[in-house]
This record gives sequence, C-alpha cells and structure tokens, in this order.
Amino acid sequence: MKLIQLTAITAAVLASTAALAADPVIVIDGNDAVVYEAEPVAVAYQADAGYAYNADAGVLRNTTGAVVGGTKTFFQTVTHPAAISAEAGTLGYGANIAWGLNDKTEIQAGWAGGDAAELFGGDFDANDVNYDVDTDFSNPYLGVQLRPMANWFTVGAGIIVPDNEITATANSRDAGPNGYYPVDGKKYFVSTPGAGADFDPTRGDLTNVGSVSADLEHRNKLAPYATIGFRPNITNNFGLFGELGAAYMGKTTATVNATGANGAAAEAQIKKELEDEKFLEWLPIVKVGATYRF
Repeated sequence: MKLIQLTAITAAVLASTAALAADPVIVIDGNDAVVYEAEPVAVAYQADAGYAYNADAGVLRNTTGAVVGGTKTFFQTVTHPAAISAEAGTLGYGANIAWGLNDKTEIQAGWAGGDAAELFGGDFDANDVNYDVDTDFSNPYLGVQLRPMANWFTVGAGIIVPDNEITATANSRDAGPNGYYPVDGKKYFVSTPGAGADFDPTRGDLTNVGSVSADLEHRNKLAPYATIGFRPNITNNFGLFGELGAAYMGKTTATVNATGANGAAAEAQIKKELEDEKFLEWLPIVKVGATYRF
C-alpha cells in the first residue's frame, strides 16, 4: 500500500509540474485524503545572441530595439551611441554621433562649421570674374550611413539645416591703372585707364569702379545631401573615413556692393551674373575624419 501511495504522489507531482499548474494535488488512500501542493519549477531560457563585432562593418551592437522598444530602452540607447567622429571638410570643422541599427545601417547627427574657405582654397570664378571667399558656416545635419556590402564602402544621405555666411570679393583683371572687371562683355576699370588700355565707351565700358564684393545667401532652409565614402577600421575601436558628395542649397541671393563713381552701374549686372550661376546652388561635400567606436 505504501508503494502504491508513493507512486501516486510522484506521478501527481510530475504531472502538475509539467503543466506548470498551481492547483493542489489530492491523493486518496483508503479513507484518508492527503493534499499536496505542486511546487513551481523554474525554467531557464537562453536569449539569442546579439550581433557580434564585425571588423569590416565596424558596428559593435544591434540597437534596433531602441527604435521599436519602450522609452527606457530608447533613452539608454541615445545616451550610449555606437560611435563618435571628428571631421574636417567643405562643410567646416565638426563632429558627429552615430547609433547603429544593424551591421549595415547607422543614424548620424552632427554639426560642421567655421571658416570652411580655409580648407578648399577660398575662391571661385563666375563669368570671368574671380572671387576670393570668406565664410562663417554653421551646418547641423541628420542622416543615415549605409554599408550596402557590409564592408568599408559607405553611402550616406540626409538633411542639412544651413546657416552660412559667405562673402565674395572680386579680383580685378590686370594690375595698376588698367585693372578692370569683365562684366557682361564690358570692362569696368578700377580707375581711369592709362595709355594702351582696351577702353571702348561705345560698348558701355566704364571707369572709376572701385572694390566689388557680394554677400551670398542660399535660399534653402533644408538642404538634402548625398555622399559616398569609405570607413576602414584601424583597430577594434579606432577607424578613419573619407566622403565625397554634394548638398543642394537652392538658388543664391546676392547682395552686391561696388564702390567708386560708377560702381552702382556694375552692381545690378554682377548681381544677375552671380544669381544665375547654377554651380553656386550646390555645396560640394569633401570631408575626412577619425572615428572612435564603443
């Protein structure tokens, strides 16, 4: 009888444990009823492994859960980015923070600014007039960096919020008394030209046009950009990068100031020529930098 009782008890406990039930088990032995509580058994589950570090891709962890997860997870991810970078280029000097979504995708937020003209030569030509450029840039941006083949090659796209000050100062052709600005097929001489100067009043040439400068402002308040580049890793934490691309800044508004007795006659035509230049609607992006990955 004892053997039957023990066998029944054991079977009841095992059955209740397998079903994860909290109901009591009742075993009847003759006239006696004995109640036994089933004890819950802890079951261990093994979590799936996260993304392993890929030396080529350079993404250390999967943070996709931050996008679809709760507020706490999102906050933890924002305050623990995948990488930080320092950069220098045609947008200026700056830095960005990146969050890895997977081994091929990062979200970047950054800023670049300052006197970018020092980095790219600081001059351009518009309708045969050469201009020196001074800049004071401020270019915050938000974008996505893709590694389509999960290697060093990258493709980027995003939006810049430009707040850039650009001053262009015209350089006259020739030196001395025969210096002039070629504008719309005419010559605007800095002073009264000397003997042998190519001065023709019949076509509208003028004298006594002094310094010429223009303040340029792009009309786009949001500028889309696209880049291609490379991001090799030097160690598990450190890497370098380079990018080429362009941002569409929109039409240019030019405010021209020309000094001298006949300076005002040149201002309207120079303004038109600058605002008609298509290449001034685009800001080339050339940048290099270094990255530290966490």
